Amino acid sequence: MRAPRNKVFITCAVTGNLTTPEQTPHLPITPEQISDACLGAAEAGAAVVHIHVRDPATGKPSMELGYYRDVVERIRAKNTQLILNITTGPGGRFVPSPDEPRVAAAGTTLMAPEKRVDHIAVLKPEICTIDLNTMNSGKEVVINTPGNVRRMAKVMREAGVKPEVELFDSGDIALMHDLLKDGSLEGPVLCSFVMGVRYGFQPSPETVIYARNLLPQDAQFTAIGIGRSAFHMVAQSYLAGGHVRVGLEDAVYLNRGELAPSNAAMVEKARRMVEDLGGEIATPREAREIIGLPTRLADARA
Repeated sequence: MRAPRNKVFITCAVTGNLTTPEQTPHLPITPEQISDACLGAAEAGAAVVHIHVRDPATGKPSMELGYYRDVVERIRAKNTQLILNITTGPGGRFVPSPDEPRVAAAGTTLMAPEKRVDHIAVLKPEICTIDLNTMNSGKEVVINTPGNVRRMAKVMREAGVKPEVELFDSGDIALMHDLLKDGSLEGPVLCSFVMGVRYGFQPSPETVIYARNLLPQDAQFTAIGIGRSAFHMVAQSYLAGGHVRVGLEDAVYLNRGELAPSNAAMVEKARRMVEDLGGEIATPREAREIIGLPTRLADARA
């Protein structure tokens, strides 16, 4: 049995790559908007921000290094302590052609594993995500083979970046244990359960406890709710001994029928929920100690 933690850190995922501007007018698109959303989330109580970037002209997901660099530099110019967690998820989607499934159709993003982490090697954020899922995703598939995951993990390790392992189903946890055994990943592991994607973990108290009990005892985890389960999972993750995450990547509503006006508003609600349940919100410095990250000097910019 694990009791709720005394100190819980909040991660805010400010834009993602699946939420669209048509779903909400409050979605940050440009590097300036994304960095401002991260800084606003930090002011509201987030210790960690999870960062994707988008093409400012189209609003569509991007992997352009220049956009990532712009976001990081803007954040660090105003906040030197906030923990940056940058995605490596894009680059694993495959769309089969209807008449020849071996041939990729429009929408396929599959690329060499090293290309998916180029920006990590250059920018060296404190954390980056690593997805272990190979699964149906809508009408398409996401492919993260064990070999490719190991190649990405090698780049992260050489860059000195802590992976946050994203787990979409129990088989992903089994793969994570194998990666820990062979040294591809190093413990104590930081991980998240992604709950609410149609063909993966479904959001419920039973699922959170089941997934948590498959982890190494020293693991730090967050249960993430997608869509309508976003705030349900804030409570469930905290009660199960985990941390919490919210943001416009995961959901667009603050309450039933009420669009979230900002990422900061979502963090504020998550903070109230945790505090009402008896928890305390960790500062970035405290979150670094929990995760096992180096303490940053007050004036450190890089």
